[in-house]
Amino acid sequence: MPLSKGDRLGPYEILALVGEGGMGEVYRAHDPRLRRDVAIKISSQRFDERFEREARAIAALNHPNICHIYDVGPDYLVMELVEGPTLRERISEGAIPLDEALRIADQMAEALAAAHERFIVHRDLKPDNVKIKDDGTVKVLDFGLAKIGVTPTARESEDSPTFSMTFTQPGVILGTAAYMSPEQARGKAVDARSDIWAFGVVLYEM
Repeated sequence: MPLSKGDRLGPYEILALVGEGGMGEVYRAHDPRLRRDVAIKISSQRFDERFEREARAIAALNHPNICHIYDVGPDYLVMELVEGPTLRERISEGAIPLDEALRIADQMAEALAAAHERFIVHRDLKPDNVKIKDDGTVKVLDFGLAKIGVTPTARESEDSPTFSMTFTQPGVILGTAAYMSPEQARGKAVDARSDIWAFGVVLYEM
């Protein structure tokens, strides 16, 4: 059931619905303990123990170009609230000048490199998951849906490629079709090279 302004989720006070999709809803909320606003992504399903372990490990990433995870609940993630347009919105305004595109790409690459150093693969890099703050800082979002391990356990799926933004389970094809590497689209094990493929697609699109 969608939450309304004033509702509480644990210690967090809901302020407004800011987005919704296949996974669930995203809300702006207030953390009264630390006196800051946060983004809360609520899943349509409960997280399993494996997902929580991975989310907490990813929360240890501390990089200026990665949206931070603050907390994880039974069916929600609490994240840094990043103000500003998505890269998708920026692209929709028209062709991005080369200098600006390279500044954005450089920061995206820094974020991916920091994650890959810890064997964390994003698996859904796309313009919708990149935000540009007013000061020009780029933030890569949704590392909470990533996979830890350079060669995650996976198997080929005989199912049609339904792209699920759910959990990091074996054989699940997770991602967005236009940005998937061939091995990811086939449901095979992926590593950092799949993110590099998606990065190239996004750079070309810019």
